[in-house]
Amino acid sequence: MNRRDFVRAGVALSGAGRLFAQESQMDGWRTFEVTTRVEVLKPAGTTRVWVPAALTASTLYQRTIANTFQCDGGAAKIVESSADGLAIVAAEFPAGVKPVLTAVSRVATKDAHGGGRASAEELRYFLRATKYLPTDGIVKETAAAITEGAETDSDKARAIYEWIVENTHRDPQTRGCGLGDIRFMLESEDLGGKCADLNGLFVGLARAAGIPARDVYGIRTAKSELGYKSLGASSEVVTKAQHCRAEVYLGEHGWTPVDPADVRKVMLEEPDDEMVRKARTRLFGSWEMNWMAYNFAHDVALPGSSGRAVPFLMYPQAETAEGRVDSLDADAFRYEITSRLLE
Repeated sequence: MNRRDFVRAGVALSGAGRLFAQESQMDGWRTFEVTTRVEVLKPAGTTRVWVPAALTASTLYQRTIANTFQCDGGAAKIVESSADGLAIVAAEFPAGVKPVLTAVSRVATKDAHGGGRASAEELRYFLRATKYLPTDGIVKETAAAITEGAETDSDKARAIYEWIVENTHRDPQTRGCGLGDIRFMLESEDLGGKCADLNGLFVGLARAAGIPARDVYGIRTAKSELGYKSLGASSEVVTKAQHCRAEVYLGEHGWTPVDPADVRKVMLEEPDDEMVRKARTRLFGSWEMNWMAYNFAHDVALPGSSGRAVPFLMYPQAETAEGRVDSLDADAFRYEITSRLLE
């Protein structure tokens, strides 16, 4: 898409966004526009940039209106994987061109309380093992111990959720959102980390117990309306507001939202007994949707990359002729993400 096409699409979507917001406010939907601007500060030869775009899968909590981009001097496209609801804005810049990519996702969100149904094929997909979420060995043994005596999938999922809340901790020193290497966590008995670690542990243990589950990678888009300072964005600049959630499939309820990692976040940052109790109760079965989902993907091969797959795609990524750029290194890789509520 060239600049003229991008502007034309943006104008068209602006009107659609206002109309959708007016129609949806009465039934709890809100419309957000999330803009990611990426600049590689130390390009070398051909430079590639990848940005996660809004979830393409159909859910009861998010409707993606559009994913668009601007890529002056380079070539870009959107690459999708339907199984994971994954959309990647993939851009390539030749040597001598300043690598700057802007991607815009416009979504409507509504507080999640479960109920989405799935096909047998989809459920099998979300039982599989991945590189960092194995379902054998110590993971299977731990899942069996946690769920011993539980009769239903709901009972097993609740037992895993409560075990994670009781036995893990949020580690503020973890880079980004963590890696999600759950075998290492269990074998080392180091159960600290951030959302990709703690919610990844929930997903891996649930799958090992025979219950379909999935990580949902995304980003916080607004403040919490429930009074939690730690569970929302503090301004329209949400560059460091990435957050991974989880869903578990319970036959009687369908896809059910959970978030034990955010319970641990509240326990660390807002240690008020009543606030913690409410969070612990609410976050098994519901999410406040001041947040936008990106995808369910693990072991993501970046299109056109000569490097390794990334464990998940929640942060912008880049690569030059000298190799993969550290997405958390501000000296080499600059990006800003903003979120705007459309009235």
